Amino acid sequence: MQNLTYILLCSDNSFYVGHTSDLKERIKNHTAGTASIHTKNRRPIKLVYYEKFSSKIESIEREKQLKGWSRTKKINLIKFGHPNVLK
Repeated sequence: MQNLTYILLCSDNSFYVGHTSDLKERIKNHTAGTASIHTKNRRPIKLVYYEKFSSKIESIEREKQLKGWSRTKKINLIKFGHPNVLK
């Protein structure tokens, strides 16, 4: 089983951060509008980043961490793989 933390880009240019053990199914649910209220009202969505972890606890902790980050840090992570890269 995979444990992943992911970032979606929503139609209003906001980010959604989540975790899952089945990324394909979770994206399918977000696309259908059944995964979360945030993405339901901001479709279409696009997967822009994900990370794999060896445990569910690690993926949840990473999700919490990313949710606390600024938009700039998330963008840098998505674009460059590192949150502190300056443009």
